[in-house]
Order: sequence, then structure tokens, then C-alpha cells
Amino acid sequence: MENTSSAVFSALNRPGPPELPPGHQKREDYKLPFAVGEGEEGCDIFSGRWVRDELTRPPYEESECPYIQPQLTCQEHGRPDTEYQKWRWQPHGCDLPSFNATLMLESLRGKRMMFVGDSLNRGQYVSIICLLHRLIPQHRKSMETYNNDALTVFRAKDYNATIEFYWAPFLLESNSDNAVVHRISDRIVRKGSINKHGKHWKGVDILVFNTYLWWVTGQDMKILKGSFEDEEKEIMQLSTEDAYRMAMKSMLKWVTRNMNCTKTRVFFTSMSPTHSKGDWGGEPGGNCYNQTALIEDPNYWGTDSRKSIMKVIGEEFGKSKFPITFLNITQLSSYRKDAHTSIYKKQWNPLTSEQLANPASYADCTHWCLPGLQDTWNELLFAKLFYPNSS
Repeated sequence: MENTSSAVFSALNRPGPPELPPGHQKREDYKLPFAVGEGEEGCDIFSGRWVRDELTRPPYEESECPYIQPQLTCQEHGRPDTEYQKWRWQPHGCDLPSFNATLMLESLRGKRMMFVGDSLNRGQYVSIICLLHRLIPQHRKSMETYNNDALTVFRAKDYNATIEFYWAPFLLESNSDNAVVHRISDRIVRKGSINKHGKHWKGVDILVFNTYLWWVTGQDMKILKGSFEDEEKEIMQLSTEDAYRMAMKSMLKWVTRNMNCTKTRVFFTSMSPTHSKGDWGGEPGGNCYNQTALIEDPNYWGTDSRKSIMKVIGEEFGKSKFPITFLNITQLSSYRKDAHTSIYKKQWNPLTSEQLANPASYADCTHWCLPGLQDTWNELLFAKLFYPNSS
């Protein structure tokens, strides 16, 4: 599995120059927007190991960043250890460039950066705000929500810059698009509806997509043909892979039609793993509850059925005329069973006496504490934004 993933992800991170509009520079002279240098030749920053680092980790304190939502503030909600904050990703044979908040903010001057996707992408969004906001005086920054909380906008006023998050867990229109009330078991996605959300993404200079977890239901996806307003709805069922392929085709078509490859950058964050099956050699059926150590097996992948989704991504992204930068956070995150919010978060609903008696039963092994793992995702994003590989 590891070899398959490495091959897919490596191929996706070596896109050739795009088909440029008439009148633009030659393909061989093409330079990705925002690039200030090149990554080390032959360096795969997604292949490496975790090293303990008490000097530079964490990059900020939980209490210092007021933007972390209560579902991710593990210390505030009683997590007794901080070891999960003290790990740094070290690529094999090379180093990650240090995250430079000044460079990031200066590069965003007069521009928009947007994260689009689900709550995992929102966690990455909050992480980058935490990495940047200390450079901005209190009265020169703000965070507001719009469109019934679907859109969150952080403004750095002195830079005339915004960093935004847009809730669209399927990217396409769905019956789960309410950013607050979306816990729907019978999920329905509308075919051909990318523009319903895409109209809010136009004009963005750096776009970071993710979508995966909401598609994985263990059963076929319900796809709506027509409109949610239709009195009689025509619904077909597609396998997870076919439904996901439909979404990828729509996203890539939207990007090609609406983004200018000479001025804008588009990223896609790979699948964020869960640790809910104890398949790392721990207690059978166990999950991330009370797990404070990393998984040390470098070949560990997990039992999530991601191979078929990866194949879809590889096939569809490989056809794209627009250069998409793929952030392979899957393998490096798979080692981090220690970094989930587990029981240390604000609970959506009051816990029952049975749950309280068995903490593992309500542990969240999907989302991640901040500061923590998702800060590394943004260090990788920083590296690929400013120092993309030359190959």
C-alpha cells in the first residue's frame, strides 16, 4: 500500500507546465505563482519521520490563539499531556524550509487565500491563522462569518489580505451544506452543482481544497439529478469511487475555467486518516483514546479503504491542464494516533452516563488538537507554495 500511495502522490506532485493562454510565456519558462525559489532536487518532503523537538515545537501556545474552535482546544478541555505538540516532521535526506510568517503575509498583500472543504480543512485553516496572527496588531485584524456561517473571513487589514474558509464538505451542493446543522445520515449530493459554491471562490489567489471523509459512508452515495427544489426528486446511487470521481471531474473543470494559472495556485490536501480500529498492533478494536505514543512502523498505513480513492485522484488529476499541487499528508499523519482530540474537546451533545463510564466510546479519532499535527500540514503547504520542486 505504501508503494502505491508514494507512486500516486509523487506523480501528482510533478505536474508539467500547464497549457498557457495565448500571448503568455513559453511553457519551458513557466514559473509557478508565489514561488521564490525551488525545492531541493530529488527531495520528497512528504517522505520522512517524526523527530521530537522541544526547541521549536509547538510553534504557538493554545492559549495564545483565540481563533481555535472549542472542538480542537484539547488543553482547555483537560488533556493532561502536551507531548503531541512536540514533534517535527523531518523529510529523508533534506529539510523543510522554516515557516516564515512575514514572507507569507507579505505575499498575501492585496490577495485572498481560501480553504474549501470540511471540518478537517477548517482545522488546517485555523492552524494557519494561528501561525500568522501574532505578527498583526490586535486592532488591525478581524474574523467574521457570512452566509449562515458557511464563509469565515480573517482579515489582515494592513496587508489588505484575507484568509478564508468556505464550508463545502462535498465541494458539490449537498443536503449537508448547512455549516452548523449538517449531521445528516442520509446524505445526498447534487450532480453538476459545483457553481452553487464555486461562485464564492472566484477571485481567490490561493485555493486549498479537501474532500474525502464525507464520501466514505460504507454504502453507495445518493446522487440527485435535477434540483433540491424539485417536488419529485430523481436520485441515483453510485459507488463511493464513482461518486468521488464525479466530484473530482467537476472541481478540476471549475478550476480550469475559473482560475488563471499565471497568477493563482491551487492545492488539494489528501485524505486525513482516522485511528478508530486499533490496527497498529494495539488492543483489538481499540481507538485513539489514551494513546500518547506515535506509530513507529514506517510501513503502517491503516485499514481505511483509501486505495480506490487514491486511484481516482491519480487518474483524474493526471488529466488536469491546470497545475494542482497535491499535499500528501496521509502517510505522515497515519503515524500520529497520539494527536487526535479524543475526549478532550467541546462535545456537541451532552454525554450519557454510559458514555462517561466508557471514554473510548465517545473519543474523536478524526479531528486533531491545535497546536499539533495540522501545523505541519501548513509547513508543507508553505514549502510547496514558495519552494516548489523544479521537476
